[in-house]
Amino acid sequence: MRILHDECVTKRLGRALTGDDVRTVPQEGWEGKKNGELLALMQTAGFEVLITVDQGIPHQQNLQTAGVAVMVMVGASNQLADLTPLMPTVLSE
Repeated sequence: MRILHDECVTKRLGRALTGDDVRTVPQEGWEGKKNGELLALMQTAGFEVLITVDQGIPHQQNLQTAGVAVMVMVGASNQLADLTPLMPTVLSE
């Protein structure tokens, strides 16, 4: 599975996703892209899932037609210590 970490998610979190092709927005050269453009780029590049902490994305984009799945992690912050406890849920999805 091809997974993209949004630039607001620490790339160290991707280490927990073993066996998957995990890339970050900066690795793809897509820093600063707006959500709609990012989702279109992802689909063209063959990504299947976006992992983000951007809670606004479901309200700003029509995720039904995005062509990729979007997983929004909701923690106290976007720091590794706050997101790590959410990983069992991410991995089970």
